[in-house]
Amino acid sequence: MKLETARPVHLKDYRPPAYLIDHVHLDISLEPTRTRISARLSVRANPKAVGRREQLRLDGEQLELGEIALNGDPLGKKDYKLTDRALTLSKTPTEPFTLDITTYVNPEANKALQGIYRSNGVYCSQCEAEGFRRITYFLDRPDVLATYTVRLEADPNAAPVLLANGNLVERGILDSGRRHYAVWHDPHPKPCYLFAIVGGDLAPISSSFRTMSGRNVDLAIYVEHGKEARAVWAMDSLKRAMRWDEERFGREYDLDVFNIVAVSDFNMGAMENKGLNIFNDRLILASPETATDTIFEAIESVVAHEYFHNWTGNRITCRDWFQLCLKEGLTVYRDQEFSADERSATVQRIIDVRQLKTHQFAEDAGPLAHPVRPESYIEINNFYTATVYEKGAEVVRMIATVLGRDGFRNGMDLYFERHDGEAATVDEFVTCFADANGVDLSQFKLWYSQAGTPELIANLRYDKDKKTADLDIEQVLPATPGQPNKKPMHIPVRLGLLGANGHDLDLKLDGGVAIEDGVVSLTKRKQSFRFIDVPSRPVPSLLRGFSAPVNVTLDLPDEDVELLMASDSDLFNRWQAANAYAARTLVESVANLSTGRRSSRGARYARALGSALAGDGLEPAYRAELLKLPTQADVARIIAKNVDPALIHRAHRQLMKLIGKSLGPQLEDLYRQMEDRGPYSPDAQSAGRRALRNAALTLLTARGTPADVARLARHYAKASNMTDRAHALFLLAARGGPEAKVALDDFYATWQGDHVVIDTWFAAQAHSPLAGTLPRVKALTRHPLFSLTAPNKVRALIGQFGSTNPVQFNRPDGAGYAFLADQVLALDRLNPQIAARMLGALRSWRALESGRRAKARKALQRIARAKTLSPDVQEIVLRVLEA
Repeated sequence: MKLETARPVHLKDYRPPAYLIDHVHLDISLEPTRTRISARLSVRANPKAVGRREQLRLDGEQLELGEIALNGDPLGKKDYKLTDRALTLSKTPTEPFTLDITTYVNPEANKALQGIYRSNGVYCSQCEAEGFRRITYFLDRPDVLATYTVRLEADPNAAPVLLANGNLVERGILDSGRRHYAVWHDPHPKPCYLFAIVGGDLAPISSSFRTMSGRNVDLAIYVEHGKEARAVWAMDSLKRAMRWDEERFGREYDLDVFNIVAVSDFNMGAMENKGLNIFNDRLILASPETATDTIFEAIESVVAHEYFHNWTGNRITCRDWFQLCLKEGLTVYRDQEFSADERSATVQRIIDVRQLKTHQFAEDAGPLAHPVRPESYIEINNFYTATVYEKGAEVVRMIATVLGRDGFRNGMDLYFERHDGEAATVDEFVTCFADANGVDLSQFKLWYSQAGTPELIANLRYDKDKKTADLDIEQVLPATPGQPNKKPMHIPVRLGLLGANGHDLDLKLDGGVAIEDGVVSLTKRKQSFRFIDVPSRPVPSLLRGFSAPVNVTLDLPDEDVELLMASDSDLFNRWQAANAYAARTLVESVANLSTGRRSSRGARYARALGSALAGDGLEPAYRAELLKLPTQADVARIIAKNVDPALIHRAHRQLMKLIGKSLGPQLEDLYRQMEDRGPYSPDAQSAGRRALRNAALTLLTARGTPADVARLARHYAKASNMTDRAHALFLLAARGGPEAKVALDDFYATWQGDHVVIDTWFAAQAHSPLAGTLPRVKALTRHPLFSLTAPNKVRALIGQFGSTNPVQFNRPDGAGYAFLADQVLALDRLNPQIAARMLGALRSWRALESGRRAKARKALQRIARAKTLSPDVQEIVLRVLEA
């Protein structure tokens, strides 16, 4: 067998496949170390590739090839060429033909968790993006759509449950009960990345759903025995998502059954395989005692996300992997809208934007910046990124903003009508909106091809004699890797003007130009908008609802920011003003710590925050968001150059302490008022009360008095739910001392037998900013409950330390970077996909001050010099070093 070297794949090189596969019949005999896959492929030449006479090249990796036959005739080694990446037929018939291929795989040894593997005795599969080639030789690309019939066979004691895509058509007993089988058929053509099988000893919870046309769909969620009750929330979320998709987008489910399976080892959060979603069990299992409100909300969101893929991803899939945002960005937008309708729309928007700024804006500002639709890749798994998902969702949201709700729905309806059953492109998607609404979106499409976060530099000029206000906006498009120059973007800016009393002024543009929903379109590098009949100098409220994923520079005095915090009718912008004020205060504090200067801005910010917090009619969840400062990573991103994480950490702690002292009585009242004395409920209102109470607790604890520490210890001890218990555990671990040891020991004793919940114990210790954290994390990598082969454990310990503990990860001696390098190299031999993810902690190394920067570079270079690196890790480390 010959070895092939991974080479870049370019969007410009796309060609339709020379061959198509219309139907796939798989006979899979499940065994722990030698699973046999017998595949029968119905193949024909692609009429769209007329004139291209090519040999049939099938992708395949880490497979043991058995027999191969063409139209029933066995092939010898001279009839094909075999490499470590492909099987190529020497001669390919011109007429449609059948190809039979037998392969063998070892699920037990598969620690990369791609293809077929075993997780705690359960056989399962993961095929997105290119895992199907680890099951059998195939045209492993998303534009090859086939129907599937799958026969599974297994030991009934080891795997009494046998599941695959589609509908169950047959099952039976074999070999006097020593084996059994099940046959599944999926009538809907799909790409092979949506193929899935599960075999194991699992317990279902069952329900049903009646669709809008009156069809009955059987629903089931399979979990470990004894955990059925913890899947009830996921089932409830699924049924609400199914109804919402019917009502909001007119989309009805199309099979007789919908199954979900929860497994403990999974590289992703979940996977939308047609009719058989496979989930990381941390995103299915929830009870008041074992899951936080954040997990309940994540389960609701992710269950909806994977279900919504049935239409935006499965019925209409991607032509190629460069179009990944077509299914992911669109479906993230849909799940965000679902969550907004199920909970508080404003709070959900704040959560989404906070996530976007923390992760995607940082990605856009560093060496891993790439367009929403990338131009090339070496390993596609590296492009399941915040840019593709979260920024991709923002681009869809902007389409909805530009066209309005009805115009957006018309475009979606046309998209479903035109492309159902097809592998589509981003261009085709945008064209549907243009055609449905009679508009030109050619400039708007730059959002898909240009990387980086645009910056809007705004200035307001007021003429008191003419009663006019001129808003000047310039868009600055930063250079990113491979894109030094950018064209002006189409940026929708939703805005308002506030009078001195904090009320909205009527928006009247000079010339009588109408402003729909307060939105103006920025399409040139520099534009001015003149508002008339403005009685006094207004305070601009820009980017309401975060109408575009951009940074805004607007030099407002503190008193104007305070007016926005207190009075803006757009509650998102009220929060955004508070967040920007906090960021301004923190950046100034970092500078002062390095120079020894003092400032009163922190005290002024705290007073403004107290006033905003007391605003009439604000729901608890919203007030909880007001109390959260920008993260230390956010501050580092704003500073951008010569970043000293230790100074940022000090500034952060000082501001939290100042707020805790300044607003002490107010926070203590909130802590008492928000106490939940009734039974736990995950509903939005109850979760909001807990969020506000815990936010108050965080700031009170920052004061550090003995009474505050005692309150925190009581909060942990008396907690009746995991939300309160986990929050207190993290705060205690961050403080250290005997109270932390008592809590950590108690948590471990209680939850050491639950592989999902114990991740919180690992994460709380990895998150601690105390000086002894790195030695503790190193020791925990040797703990009996930790394993590098378990992605959730890796994320909870190594990922938490690298991504959420800036002060200890960025130690001046470079030991944090050296530790990460060691773990990445060890992981790369087991699970390259997870190893590459861990490297994201070093994406912003060039922004560090010189001492840390040199040590980070050394760690990255050590990874790059390793004798054997997976394409996953090699691509990331080289891009990070070379940018």
